[in-house]
Amino acid sequence: MDWIVAPDRERGALHDVLPSLLGAMGTRGFTNTLGIPECRSACALLIDGLGWSLLHQHASDAPRLAALTEHGPVRAGFPTTTATSITSLGSGHPAGQHGIVGYTFAEPGGGLISPLTWSRRGDRASLLEQWPPEQAQPHPTVFERATAAGVTARVVAHAKFAGTGVTRAGLRGGELRGTRAVGDVAAGALDALHEPAPALCYAYHGQLDHLGHLHGPGSLPWRMQLRQIDQLVASLTENLPTGAVLAVTADHGMVELEPASTLDYDREPDLQSGVRMLGGELRARHLYTQPGAAPDVQAAWNERLGHHGTVLTADHAIDQGWFGPRVDDSVRARIGDLIAVLHDTGISRSQHEPAESAMRGHHGSLTAEEQHVPVLVAAG
Repeated sequence: MDWIVAPDRERGALHDVLPSLLGAMGTRGFTNTLGIPECRSACALLIDGLGWSLLHQHASDAPRLAALTEHGPVRAGFPTTTATSITSLGSGHPAGQHGIVGYTFAEPGGGLISPLTWSRRGDRASLLEQWPPEQAQPHPTVFERATAAGVTARVVAHAKFAGTGVTRAGLRGGELRGTRAVGDVAAGALDALHEPAPALCYAYHGQLDHLGHLHGPGSLPWRMQLRQIDQLVASLTENLPTGAVLAVTADHGMVELEPASTLDYDREPDLQSGVRMLGGELRARHLYTQPGAAPDVQAAWNERLGHHGTVLTADHAIDQGWFGPRVDDSVRARIGDLIAVLHDTGISRSQHEPAESAMRGHHGSLTAEEQHVPVLVAAG
């Protein structure tokens, strides 16, 4: 499948960004694999949904971003979805180690977890006490390691993310400064960079992704939002203190699909046969099969998808390095028996996922448009 862009450790990945910033700061125990300029303090600004190809297609709407020095693209990892990518960024590990392996995936109680809400899919019961994020993702985060090395660690994100599952799994150890609007994002990042002690800041902006889902990436609302993000970046770069670095990156790109063009699992009995539970999202699905049914399910799905996608066994996907160079034993049970990735369509669920199925913009798969994300750097 020549359209599949698998994660590649040799070319840099999203989970390398924060360790590289700390390496550029000279922090003990971190390596600057991305070649970030030497600095005293650093901020990673993550723009949700700003894929590398989308940025270059719409560079005229973002001249300040386009003028920054490129240290990418890097690969987001698999699947290319927000909960996975933010945990990769914050933990410094790919999904096979940190264990947040999709938009939804199997949890120890036998159901599906939605990590963005840390709740069980279906009844929406919170799993924060039953399966604490610190147990699901036990590796020390980059922020915990940075703090132990004497670096001030700051997270600048919407106040609603305080104490959520993804924050606890991937960003714990960083002091969260809750934001309400874009001015808070800029002020919070600059405040961290002006700390007298070495500081690492992670700042998050999520509205571009929201408009991409709703209207499609590259739509007029999406472009107008990109222009606002460009102004945010201008405000940051114009006020960077001497010795500080700003690195702008993203968690994934996005592709546009007509909702009517997708395959609706809820209306396709042949796709349902032998499938016990369906996780993931429209562009990347975990198939948890009935005992002994995996070969027949794989054959049926591949016949139905044709050139529009492919279905691999989990062992094959793991051998291909999709989840990183290793998959921890505790993570393996969370991955489907089969993995479906889509090229130019998606597997929707009109009855069980009506909101997601109606979206125009999607991500999760392994196309270059979804996998490649920028790393753009400005130095004070």
